[in-house]
Amino acid sequence: MRLARVIVVVVLAALASVYVVAGAPIALAVFGVQVLYLLTLRTWWLLATQAVLVYTASVAGGVSTGILGFLAGSLLLTPAHRDIARVLAPFVVASAALIDAARGGATADATITVILVSLVVFGLTRLVERAGEMHAARLSLAAAAVAAERLRLAAELNDGLGRSLEVIVEGGHRALAEPDGAAEVLASVTATARAALADARAASANYRATSLAPELVTARAMLDAAGIAVEVRGGHTEPLGPGGALLANVLREAVTDVVRRGTPRLCVIETSEQGDERGNTVRLRVVDDGHRTAEGPDFDGLRLEEAGGTLTTGLSPSGRFVVEATLPRGPATEAAPSQAGAGEAGAGGMGAGDAHAPEFPAGRRRRWPLPTLTHDASYAMSVAVLAAVLVGFSAKTLLQLDGPLAIPAAACLAVIVVMQLRSVNGRHMVALTVMAVLTYAPIPVFGPVWLGAAGFLAGPVLLAFPWRAAWPTTVAIVASVAAAGMLFGLPAPVLANSTLSALVTGLVVYALLRLAQIVKELQAARESLARAAIVEERLRAARDLHDLLGHSLAAILLTCELARRLKCPQERIEEIVAMAEGARADLRSVSGEQRELSLAAEVESARTVLSAAGIRVTVEPVELSLPAEVETVLGTVLREAVTNVLRHSEARHCAITMRADERGLRLRVRNDGVSAGKTRRGSSGIGNLTTRLAALDGRLASHVDGDRFTLDACVPHRAPVPAQM
Repeated sequence: MRLARVIVVVVLAALASVYVVAGAPIALAVFGVQVLYLLTLRTWWLLATQAVLVYTASVAGGVSTGILGFLAGSLLLTPAHRDIARVLAPFVVASAALIDAARGGATADATITVILVSLVVFGLTRLVERAGEMHAARLSLAAAAVAAERLRLAAELNDGLGRSLEVIVEGGHRALAEPDGAAEVLASVTATARAALADARAASANYRATSLAPELVTARAMLDAAGIAVEVRGGHTEPLGPGGALLANVLREAVTDVVRRGTPRLCVIETSEQGDERGNTVRLRVVDDGHRTAEGPDFDGLRLEEAGGTLTTGLSPSGRFVVEATLPRGPATEAAPSQAGAGEAGAGGMGAGDAHAPEFPAGRRRRWPLPTLTHDASYAMSVAVLAAVLVGFSAKTLLQLDGPLAIPAAACLAVIVVMQLRSVNGRHMVALTVMAVLTYAPIPVFGPVWLGAAGFLAGPVLLAFPWRAAWPTTVAIVASVAAAGMLFGLPAPVLANSTLSALVTGLVVYALLRLAQIVKELQAARESLARAAIVEERLRAARDLHDLLGHSLAAILLTCELARRLKCPQERIEEIVAMAEGARADLRSVSGEQRELSLAAEVESARTVLSAAGIRVTVEPVELSLPAEVETVLGTVLREAVTNVLRHSEARHCAITMRADERGLRLRVRNDGVSAGKTRRGSSGIGNLTTRLAALDGRLASHVDGDRFTLDACVPHRAPVPAQM
């Protein structure tokens, strides 16, 4: 915001310099008071001082009544007694007209000048203030967007998964109360648990589909673990919507193929976004140096063509293998079928679950629209002030022309004003060319009066080019005004005034254009921040759905199936009820409530769940006093590891080991029963855990050795402190 304030001070100094050059050094005092009033103090005594200065200069000193515009602008900005101040501002304008009429001057021109100066003072200052307010409010907007997203998530999840958990709890209580009908009730509870688990996995995949970030994290982790150098260059904006799942699948398959071959030394993953007349297109490129032939991974079933995308593979001229996928961000992407879970994890891996987005509630496909972000009127105000100032300058020029010339001059000025307003949206060389032609070509027809149009050209030039090119060009434009004035034989005072006025007009136009752009950029930046916060919130919900609630539901389902095989399942039913109550707490955590996990409690839970499944468990815990965030992350890792032992292996033994040293705490989960025919693939679980550990500067590693799978998580925790017994 410092740049915006500097722009305002420079423009005010330029306006004051016009009166100083005209022989009124008192304008320097007016400028000083104006800067104090605008940037630091908004008091009536300072306003009164300014009134004394401008009226003294105008009435007693014979200075142009345009200097009263500083006072009128300040009155419009007065925070206290705003209504009174705004009533006084028109009186200041009227007094300028009366003073000029008493002198026998051009009353209309004087009135327009006062209005223009007041608009410039008011408009520039308000734009800077609004830009500062928008900058300060960017975090609160992001927080509000996240809060709205959490409420939406909570309502949606409670409507589906919350109801399922309630059914499980009620069914458990009913089975305990009516042992004779327990078998039938358990069958119903088991079906509900199975459906809820499928919904949780599919919902997690659907949340993740809006972003490529988790898959990029997973890809980096897989390549690092395989000893392959990796470069990730992200150039797209998020959220991507449901089509993001398709690109995630392409990335997952491509990286899995790179890891499987094991020959590459470098893999480059690049995303970009391009726009054309058909809309924006997102491109994903995966390049590696390990192929010897053009034969690539199998992408059958991804069906990017159905979503309006393309997928190509092959060797580049440099001998590198390239996988390139493009997908439009338009309606075709929204309609694409979800492929979020393609590529189930192998034994011991972190599976994504069901591949299809859930019908949740049944019969209605879920959509994930972004919350409507509050629209700010600052940009509209900036354009309105710019238009008013341009029209005012144009009116001053037309007042100096004879009747027959006024119509063609008005047409030329109208075109210039339109071109100026187009400059707000960026650099337009066609508009600059048109303005340059209309600045110089009419001079022989309209005479010296048209020299002021050069100021309209100087402003966009300052905006369109780098400073090293803009300022020499602007100096050349101002010099051309002086040269043309000398050719017309203008008196020295008039020539100096015309030349300086062209420069001041250029600075005013530049300031209004630049501040309009700053406001627009701040709007885009804060909305982008809010959208990024929403995407991050969805990814957090996806991680919690997969890692916390998914584990709880998987344990409930396993216990339900075990209970149905027992003649006296009362103890198992009590466990089901307790786990369902715990799952309710997990659901609240998914909805945004912070929940801390106890590592010791998670170890005991893992021992119970694995033992219930007939798996022998050995645990070597270490008693430490750990920060809550470390316990929560490691507890989440342990949950996910246990879930995948149950889902992806036929384990007979599982060892849970914790080791502590000065470098940190290491958690290792090692199980047997891994099928040799299954391969490790990229998935949501590995990305979730990698992201969680990365937040604590930790890391995750996994590997398969024969029929044994090992998961290692390390969190750097300085100087572990033994827990007090």
